[in-house]
Amino acid sequence: MNFRLIVLGAAVAGVNAVAAPRGFTVEDLVAMERVGAPVLSPDASHILYTVRTTDLAKNRGHFEVWMVDLKAAQSTPRMITKDDASSTDPEWAPAGDAVYFLSARSGSNQVWRQPIAGGEAVRVTDLPVDVENFRIAPSGDRIALGLAVFRDCADLACTKARLDAKDKNKATGMVYDRLFVRHWDTWADGRTNVLYSAPLDAAGRVSGAPVSLSGSIDGDVPSKPFGDHDDYRFSPDGKTLVFSVRVAGKTEAWSTNFDLYSVPAAGGAAPRNLTAENPAWDSKGSFSPDGKTLAYLAMPRPGFEADRFQIMLMDVATGKKRKLADKWDRSAGDVRWTADGKALIVDALDLGQHRLFAVDAASGKVTALTDQGSVGAYDVRGATVAYTLSSLQSDAQLFVQDLAAAGAKPVQLTRLNADKVADVRWGEYEQFSFTGAKGDKVYGYVMKPWNYQQGARYPVAFLVHGGPQGSFGNAWSYRWNPQVYAGAGYASVFIDFHGSVGYGQKFTDAISGDWGGAPLEDLKKGLAAAVQKFPWLDRSKSCALGASYGGYMMNWIEGNWSDGFKCIVNHDGVFDTRGMAYSTEELWFTEWENGGTYFAHADKHERFNPALHVTKWKTPMLVVQGDLDFRIPTAQGLSTFTALQRQGIESKLLVFPNENHWVLKPANSVLWHHTVIDWLDQHLKK
Repeated sequence: MNFRLIVLGAAVAGVNAVAAPRGFTVEDLVAMERVGAPVLSPDASHILYTVRTTDLAKNRGHFEVWMVDLKAAQSTPRMITKDDASSTDPEWAPAGDAVYFLSARSGSNQVWRQPIAGGEAVRVTDLPVDVENFRIAPSGDRIALGLAVFRDCADLACTKARLDAKDKNKATGMVYDRLFVRHWDTWADGRTNVLYSAPLDAAGRVSGAPVSLSGSIDGDVPSKPFGDHDDYRFSPDGKTLVFSVRVAGKTEAWSTNFDLYSVPAAGGAAPRNLTAENPAWDSKGSFSPDGKTLAYLAMPRPGFEADRFQIMLMDVATGKKRKLADKWDRSAGDVRWTADGKALIVDALDLGQHRLFAVDAASGKVTALTDQGSVGAYDVRGATVAYTLSSLQSDAQLFVQDLAAAGAKPVQLTRLNADKVADVRWGEYEQFSFTGAKGDKVYGYVMKPWNYQQGARYPVAFLVHGGPQGSFGNAWSYRWNPQVYAGAGYASVFIDFHGSVGYGQKFTDAISGDWGGAPLEDLKKGLAAAVQKFPWLDRSKSCALGASYGGYMMNWIEGNWSDGFKCIVNHDGVFDTRGMAYSTEELWFTEWENGGTYFAHADKHERFNPALHVTKWKTPMLVVQGDLDFRIPTAQGLSTFTALQRQGIESKLLVFPNENHWVLKPANSVLWHHTVIDWLDQHLKK
């Protein structure tokens, strides 16, 4: 298919005229429209995607579904949905004549169907509980549904009745006999995510009671807290569903043993475990177009959430499995088949970029499809791939690429926010490398302030990523975005230290058991290398900032690099590794990183414990904590602030009672950024 240039979103003609250049602000960041995951039509002629706008008055985001016609010479995007309630998770009807989506416009979250030709949306489901996610069978005669239910209930009405009774009960106590008692930002209420299916009539509406497919398994489908319909997929004929699940029992809080199960889409048989031999994580099952092969991703080591995801192929008839591209030292994020079944399209972090790759299904040969920037969501139909792509100078936009045309270039489809930031002068960025800990090559980025002038020197925001198996690479962020600091007149430096992803699994493994060792050495050497290479960085005026593991590193820097910075910003950072080991919810994380449980390996947990070095603290610190953060609980932030205050060290505490590990609400994001930048201004500019 030959794609013509299509320009979507706000008109961009003339937007660069007259306005004086300025820096990017947090108000710009919060107000930006955000493009969602692309969904290609069955014939790859149209793309669905969501656009999120920010409702500042209601302090939340609002979603609508949009569509673009790839065949039209000059296609104008068309909003498919429009309602006061958000519309999300669009999916095509197999015939390509209608769009299914989720909306709470009826008062609860249900599936709706909107004809492409126009007309009113029709409600497909009318269930007593919310629909969390869904998929339509390729055969068009069945829908898979993710529902949160009490597993001992005989029907969905029972779950609704229990929830109603709980709301009326004046007693609010909750009793538990196993972990998780809480996860991410939510206390367990006894419900489990269960995969159901229901028949659809000729009009695409549910025509029978939903049947439980995974309810016999004590585990969430999709997984909590971030699982969605990518945790399950239909076979091409619509007769089978494959899903991933971690059996809960008493071990859920320290287990990463997800398995893939197969179940008849209409029910009637127990799910069958396809990956029982692997005690670690199996995920993202995807059938080949002919239904004969199942591709999926597998980690080899149990208990390690950041292990390499290896691409696996399973013969559906025999169950025989083989590794694909075993020598390719990257961890795949998802896997999709091309229409001819000869290749798989996968995404992976790679040297500071997040790229798409084609992997030959026979030989395992890997070919890069994208270069600079970070691919977010993507979809594949026929020889067409659609994806979102962002960079350090651009929010995510929608692209499409023809895989069948030799040398075909990606075509940008959206230019959202072009008018809003037309007068913004972006901070220019550059990747660099240096010799870090263990003599290894380590990468980092620098970014100039928006008002950079030759010969001038600029104060530095030194950003440290979380994870710790994460990356601050060539990507756009709505939480930690270097352009906001560039817009405030700061240069920024960020290093992908040992433990970062996208540089091979050995490099990622290096941080486990060594939180305060090689990573700190990389940060020191990386900042020194940046200052030497880029003389416009004013090392004498620098502050360090980080969240999660980055927040841990802020506490570690306080006691182990105490002459390094003028100020520190610590967001949701670990203060005491002992307290963390006994209060965080996902125990597999702390136990893998520190060689086991605290009571069996206290010495390893204490080796890099910031709490043991508080008497060396002296750098002014801003502490930020979300009170709904169950990953790094509030006591960690309060302990940090107490240690600072008790020693008379200049410090401030910013607490968000209604935020979790992230700051998500628009008004809170504005407050967070202004508080942080004011802290930097106070110590670096005044």
